[in-house]
Amino acid sequence: MLSPLIWFPIAGALLMACLPAKLNTAQVRGVALAISGAVVLWTIGLFTQFDLSLAGFQMREFMPWLPMLGLNYDVAVDGLSLMMIALNSLLTWIAIYSSAKTTARPRFFYSLILLVSGGVAGAFLAQNLLLFFLLFEIELVPFYLLISIWGGTKREYAATKFLLYTAIAGILIFAAFVGTVWLGGTLDFSYEQALSAQLPISAQVVLLSILLVGFGIKIPLIPFHTWLPDTYVSASPPIAILLGGVLAKLGTYGIFRFGLGLFPEAWSLISPFLAVWAAASVMYGAITAIAQKDIKRMVAYSSIGHMGYVMLGGAAFTELSIVGAISQMVSHGLILALLFHLVGVVETKVGTRQLDQLNGLMNPLRGLPMMSALLVLSGMASAGIPGLVGFITEFLVFQGSYSVFPIQTLLCVVGTGLTAVYFVILINRTCFGKLDNERAYYDKVTGNERAPALVLAALVVVLGLQPNWLVHWSETTSRSLVAAVPMAQDVRIALQADLGRLD
Repeated sequence: MLSPLIWFPIAGALLMACLPAKLNTAQVRGVALAISGAVVLWTIGLFTQFDLSLAGFQMREFMPWLPMLGLNYDVAVDGLSLMMIALNSLLTWIAIYSSAKTTARPRFFYSLILLVSGGVAGAFLAQNLLLFFLLFEIELVPFYLLISIWGGTKREYAATKFLLYTAIAGILIFAAFVGTVWLGGTLDFSYEQALSAQLPISAQVVLLSILLVGFGIKIPLIPFHTWLPDTYVSASPPIAILLGGVLAKLGTYGIFRFGLGLFPEAWSLISPFLAVWAAASVMYGAITAIAQKDIKRMVAYSSIGHMGYVMLGGAAFTELSIVGAISQMVSHGLILALLFHLVGVVETKVGTRQLDQLNGLMNPLRGLPMMSALLVLSGMASAGIPGLVGFITEFLVFQGSYSVFPIQTLLCVVGTGLTAVYFVILINRTCFGKLDNERAYYDKVTGNERAPALVLAALVVVLGLQPNWLVHWSETTSRSLVAAVPMAQDVRIALQADLGRLD
């Protein structure tokens, strides 16, 4: 049930590369849509087979690969990975559908997107540390090529910066995995073996810190965020959707699965620092977004803040905050994908992303009224307006974390207010005002350009009105994650004992 989610997109990528050169871009795009659409349908089938009453992993598939290295093909799904798989499948389809019909070198372009989709799906499902690392790194070169070939201005600089940062993150994650296995006294990289390893608290703190830096670069959180604005802005809108909607979630997923999952004692000990880190990221992302004049860069910086909410929920490690954090990953992916798509349409029709050159797009006759209305909706969702999916996921995080970290939670609440500020600035300057009569003769928005936005907007509204359709999939998994985390006071006593033995 799980392997097709990995290997069908990868096989599809190989198929795309072998398509006849005489096929035009629309035909190649149609094949890619069919492949990604099949993956979406398979993912829907996965939901029908998922047992909500089970806290552990389900539908496990195992095959020996290189057992002498501790590397085996071992995949399974739980409530955390299920939501990430769904997000990856949907946004891959959205990215392909929203790509330009005149995309250069279409066979190569869509092959890379499908390769990324298969690798990311495998990483979300991997039950072997080394397998996760290999699949985690598969996306590195495809994303580099997608940015450097089909990106905008400064694309080579942005792609190289992304490559370097991501490579450093991979090295740190690999080092933490090797350290975990080595200190556990085994050569088995299986996740189950790592869970059962009895490591000293001091070693857990070191390994967890390395993982936090590695995955923190991937998310990214401050101060490891400097690759994000250049990369998101230089990437084409479909690739920006995958970068923000899917790739960043590999970072938060990795922190929850391998940070909180493998080192719950150390997590309990350093959780106050994680809460401060989350609040600082939220405030920095919001304040920096306010200062931007490029609407795509503004959306990029907003991502830093919203991923901070996920970290706050994880730091509090209450059942409610973990459920909220997992749901926030999905919510953020949907809203960010909608924003990047809308920004791409605006730039295509108007020819600019600069706030001081945009106005009056809500004009029903000569503007872009539907895209403007959806931009207002997405801004409201990002700002946490009730009735939209952004509100309920943020509320769950704040409700679950306030009793543990009240000051940090209040700072993040302030961050939601600042989010409203910069989206009001964006919407006011972009959608309202008087159109420039000399330049305001924009091409009409096509049905193909509307469709991805309407799909994403519908999900933002429906999941906001009926949030249980989103949150109940991860409740049992969240409960099991929280149950594994001991009290911080007990961990401090164990740490003092470890340090005493070292003396």
